[in-house]
Amino acid sequence: MSANSFDARSTLQVGDDSYEIFRLDKVEGSARLPYSLKVLLENLLRTEDGANITADHIRALGGWDSQAQPSQEIQFTPARVIMQDFTGVPCVVDLATMREAVKELGGDPAKINPLAPAELVIDHSVIADKFGTNEAFAQNVELEYGRNRERYQFLRWGQTAFDEFKVVPPGTGIVHQVNIEHLARTVMVRNGQAYPDTLVGTDSHTTMVNGLGVLGWGVGGIEAEAAMLGQPVSMLIPRVVGFKLTGELTPGTTATDLVLTITEMLRKHGVVGKFVEFYGEGVAATSLANRATIGNMSPEFGSTAAIFPIDDETIKYLKLTGRSEQQLALVEAYAKAQGLWLDPKAEPDFSEKLELDLSTVVPSIAGPKRPQDRIVLANASQQFAQDVRNYVSEDEEAGKESFPASDAPATSNGVPTRPTTVTAPDGSTYEIDHGAVTVAAITSCTNTSNPYVMVAAALVAKKAVEKGLTRKPWVKTTLAPGSKVVTDYFDKAGLTPYLDKVGFNLVGYGCTTCIGNSGPLPEEVSKAVNEHDLAVTSVLSGNRNFEGRINPDVKMNYLASPPLVVAYALAGSMKVDITKDALGIDQEGKPVYLSDIWPSEAEVNDVVANAIGEDMFNKSYADVFAGDAQWQALPIPTGNTFEWDPQSTYVRKPPYFEGMTMETTPVSDISGARVLAKLGDSVTTDHISPAGAIKADTPAGKYLTEHGVERRDFNSYGSRRGNHEVMIRGTFANIRLRNQIAPGTEGGYTRDFTVDGAPVSFIYDASRNYIEQGVPLVVLAGKEYGSGSSRDWAAKGTALLGVKAVIAESYERIHRSNLIGMGVLPLQFPEGASAEALGLSGEETFSFTGVEELNNGTTPRTVKVTTDTGVEFDAVVRIDTPGEADYYRNGGIMHYVLRQLAGS
Repeated sequence: MSANSFDARSTLQVGDDSYEIFRLDKVEGSARLPYSLKVLLENLLRTEDGANITADHIRALGGWDSQAQPSQEIQFTPARVIMQDFTGVPCVVDLATMREAVKELGGDPAKINPLAPAELVIDHSVIADKFGTNEAFAQNVELEYGRNRERYQFLRWGQTAFDEFKVVPPGTGIVHQVNIEHLARTVMVRNGQAYPDTLVGTDSHTTMVNGLGVLGWGVGGIEAEAAMLGQPVSMLIPRVVGFKLTGELTPGTTATDLVLTITEMLRKHGVVGKFVEFYGEGVAATSLANRATIGNMSPEFGSTAAIFPIDDETIKYLKLTGRSEQQLALVEAYAKAQGLWLDPKAEPDFSEKLELDLSTVVPSIAGPKRPQDRIVLANASQQFAQDVRNYVSEDEEAGKESFPASDAPATSNGVPTRPTTVTAPDGSTYEIDHGAVTVAAITSCTNTSNPYVMVAAALVAKKAVEKGLTRKPWVKTTLAPGSKVVTDYFDKAGLTPYLDKVGFNLVGYGCTTCIGNSGPLPEEVSKAVNEHDLAVTSVLSGNRNFEGRINPDVKMNYLASPPLVVAYALAGSMKVDITKDALGIDQEGKPVYLSDIWPSEAEVNDVVANAIGEDMFNKSYADVFAGDAQWQALPIPTGNTFEWDPQSTYVRKPPYFEGMTMETTPVSDISGARVLAKLGDSVTTDHISPAGAIKADTPAGKYLTEHGVERRDFNSYGSRRGNHEVMIRGTFANIRLRNQIAPGTEGGYTRDFTVDGAPVSFIYDASRNYIEQGVPLVVLAGKEYGSGSSRDWAAKGTALLGVKAVIAESYERIHRSNLIGMGVLPLQFPEGASAEALGLSGEETFSFTGVEELNNGTTPRTVKVTTDTGVEFDAVVRIDTPGEADYYRNGGIMHYVLRQLAGS
């Protein structure tokens, strides 16, 4: 029950039903707040308990100073939690482990139970092994079940053992698309109360639901577990960036072009740790699908959230996707009563403002390794010619190999080349070179939820087929929609056969290529690429294109709209200027250009209007949690504690709570620490957290081999996130990671200073030696450390390797928080300082003093760092809230929650 200090409790009548609500207009200053802060204000009013959430917190939010730097801590209680299976499996593993730990501490295991709705969508496990045939989908699903049987049995057990926990089975869709199409409420109803739908999710792209006016963002799995167990999320009232939209997109531009433009603008502006909120008359002209596409890319901007207010477009989308009439009426009535309905002319109080005229957006792609590196499509081939020099050997860079004069385009003189002949299984041959598009994937929640760009892609395929074009033989083409609704409207519009003929056959409903589940390239292509060290490319309609993420054979990755993915599959090379050069030759021997097969806006709108209906969503989601016969046939254990299989290589009981007592151990200063890794700028959680394929000659591969797993059954790191033994061995093992204390290496290598001569060693092997000798470890890093997906294993693996502190020039929000959640101390170099500027080589021994001040209930602003070589500096302590300090004192967030629940 709320303390209701502001007399905000009221009743809202909607039709025959009445709901308890907490009125925002009872708080002075609420009317001028941005939409997102109004949602937070309601959250505080409803959960005010006089202790963690007080009247002073509510007044502070009502009196928010838009220009102040964040300093006021509040406790946000999300209405629900959403998970995908890569990050969700370890969450459920941890909950199962916590049940046993509570029992050992003398508490009731049943207390470890989600207190808010928690929904998990299995979407990250399908791998696009098979492609280019009508059987690809069925074959990939069969492989998926074969590889993941143990995990799926575990999740089915969780569905029966935990209250308020539901699982959307494999082969249904991508979590964020399922969220906006079915799971999102926009306005929640629970225990007679109506209030804004809010959430945290274990995937950074949880922000896609911001397009529906739902406030939520990605957190680490450990934070999500705490939220499921009723713990509020500790946060500082953020700065809010107002992003004004004016005008309308011009014909020929897509939502992808828009979002790449916004990503570039906001990365340049700097929005890490801030909310971004869209407003203005251009919002009303932005379809819900386009809003969701923009919201999805919030992690790529670096913002916490990227939200749109509720308006007629929101209601229209909720109706299309099958929400009930009463729900539609409630959302509209509640939003208008609370001042949450869009006023296109309003100018709320914002901390900072940007503006974009939608008519200025031009066709674009982004790459070759970051989503914010936008390239105007007309300049793409020229930009590739410059960027490829960073991915080829020195002799080519020096120009010793160049295009033969006969086929050197005038605009590409001097571009490195290494023409390589490939023999296909049928005996035919073709030639590939640097820039060959070897993966063209229509994938990822970002775009597959958007019918306008999906229909545009299908129409490009149709027109290409009618001209006699198809993909180049070296291109692996895949279609992985975010829900079954997509294939339903393709079928209804008669477009599926054309996609199939171009090679974009359905490979699965899941997050495939964008997370590294692209599957292997055809054997002959992979062999040619590796033997000749070709800098080949991928083009995908995803949100992430970091190095080493998409496919181990592919060095350069480009984000593009779905229709452009099809176009590049036809062109076959990034060297082709698809705005000018022919994509192929038609039946009459005439060149076919992109303009010949690009659909008009009217064509796209006509298909969307006639092929997509409410009935499709009702059918797809009628019994979404039941699953198919294969899911229902999985045998599962019973009981409220899990029966761990000691032989399992997928699900193992983690060691987090071994030897834990109800009393906390005082935190201590750190001495004699060695550097495990010295890293540069923009090291992402993809570089740190295990992801993608497991190679046989790595510590993880050796572990699986020793446990009787055949190489063909290794599966991916993501699928084995429930086994800490595999994950520790894959932490800091990304094939593109460059550890500066082991120069000349790429991948999971370091130098082991426990051995004479400090030889180069696998990071995992070295960490075992350090742990055995009681040597604490430290990581040195540059700017934007931990950007990318909110991978909890980037923090869990760091902690389990024995790392006690990280010193970086700056952090991405989620990873910094996750480090604290695992008991690792995040420190920051002084302003303007860096490892290089301080002369740190990584060979030093480090000591940290001043950490113990935390035992006094305060957080030091800095700690003293000294080395055995005489370097000394004050590192900024990046424990930003009192709540985070409590987690660190307890050894991590899970230990904090466990003690709270066991002692209650």
